Amino acid sequence: MLIAIACDHAGFPLKETVMDVLRRAGCDILDLGTDSDRPVDYPDYAEKAGYAILDGKAQRAVILCGSGVGAAIAANKIPGIYAGVCHDTYSARQAVEHDDMNVLCLGARVVGAEVAKEIVTAFLSARFVGQDAGQERHQRRVAKIRKLEGKS
Repeated sequence: MLIAIACDHAGFPLKETVMDVLRRAGCDILDLGTDSDRPVDYPDYAEKAGYAILDGKAQRAVILCGSGVGAAIAANKIPGIYAGVCHDTYSARQAVEHDDMNVLCLGARVVGAEVAKEIVTAFLSARFVGQDAGQERHQRRVAKIRKLEGKS
């Protein structure tokens, strides 16, 4: 799986840890920056990650900022991007399985390295179940979300 990773300065300290998890999981990584703790604006990096998915350069993305919230808000402004802030493994797994989340947003000032490793692993191992027999309700709900953004 090809995963884009992006962060602002607040997320930068956790970036290498997340990239290590991605490598160990056998993922190819598209590193979209930033490459230091020099202040930058998280919407710029959320945009890069979102368009990497839409342009077919990545299948999913991980965005790191201080809380994860700003990155998620910015990424969710891009139609076709479904970003969620996850600070636990249950949310990371269920957001993919039930909601077809394609962007994981983590708060580097909220979760530590060990918890981040577990969350990223849960995100990577999950798949959308909406196509599975008996799981049509998830497909129906995701279709309603796409309708809200003007897509059918």
